[in-house]
Amino acid sequence: MTTWQKLHADPQLWQRYVIREHVLHAIREFFDRQDFHEVETPLLIANPPAESYLDVFETKLLDRNRNGKHAYLSTSPEVPLKKLMVAGLGNCYALTKSFRNMEMQSSLHNPEFTILEWYRVGADYKEIMSDCESLLLYIREYIVKKQKKPGDTSPTLTYQNTVVDLSAPWEKLTMVEAFKKWAGIDFVQFLEMEKAKEIAVKKGYTVSADTSWEELYNQIFLNEVEPHLGRGKPTILYEFPGSMAALARRKQSDPRFAERFEFYIEGLELGDCYSELTDWREQQSRFENELKELKRSGKTMYDYDHDFIEALKIGLPDCSGIAIGVDRLVMLFADVKTIQETLLFPANELFENA
Repeated sequence: MTTWQKLHADPQLWQRYVIREHVLHAIREFFDRQDFHEVETPLLIANPPAESYLDVFETKLLDRNRNGKHAYLSTSPEVPLKKLMVAGLGNCYALTKSFRNMEMQSSLHNPEFTILEWYRVGADYKEIMSDCESLLLYIREYIVKKQKKPGDTSPTLTYQNTVVDLSAPWEKLTMVEAFKKWAGIDFVQFLEMEKAKEIAVKKGYTVSADTSWEELYNQIFLNEVEPHLGRGKPTILYEFPGSMAALARRKQSDPRFAERFEFYIEGLELGDCYSELTDWREQQSRFENELKELKRSGKTMYDYDHDFIEALKIGLPDCSGIAIGVDRLVMLFADVKTIQETLLFPANELFENA
């Protein structure tokens, strides 16, 4: 039975989609009150940012003579927003669709999803931590107001029979602290490839001659660390290894780590933040390394956005930004188990009989 058929049979199900409306409205109100610019970014692009952990959707753009050029669906609004910041836009956000392939068989993913991304000029990742704490409380208060529950002032939500306290400050753990606490691993030692292999083998994980460090990390993190995060209180996990810096700058005091954090509620990863990298040479080098990893892993190949490097040469202002999965936020506030339950037309329904 498709979602529209379920809604026709049981009108009470509309309530979760009304929650979705409230979440979207609350997000816009939160940033509008702080004079952020909302930006419409392109969904069809010529060059995705080089990110080897993602699979892209590739298509072909035809002119009137049916001459074709490679085109791709956007994986995030990050690069367009940064170009506009170089041009002088200032604090900005996008609330838009993004697309990532190979994400059909998961209760936490949909290949077409809604993403919130915002950037604060002159800020670092610690200031975005405060933004996240404030935003989720704002959404909760907005929903309570719309549901006409004036006496409900508790800073909590209930998700799958667990009460989660959204009040600040949230729990904050470095990657070193989290690996020590939940996996019993000295993460500084784990940063060395041979030591990481040795640790993984001792723990019984799959290790072969061509296993990458990131694959070793993912096996341990996903099984032993992530399930414990955000239980009863949101957790901010910060100071990622430098090899996973993506578009984040490294810590000046310890370049082995990057100024990057993710935050979790009830084991669910909701957002990924960076103090943004502004060095065009370093960014170009990272993109080139990511392209090599794309080729190694057999994923769709493409060139990175050279125009973005030209923008960085002019100068991206010091800033920090974060991307948040809006559908997962709706999961929490609507108290549903899967992302598909937050979408009126989830991909598994659209394509299962196509």
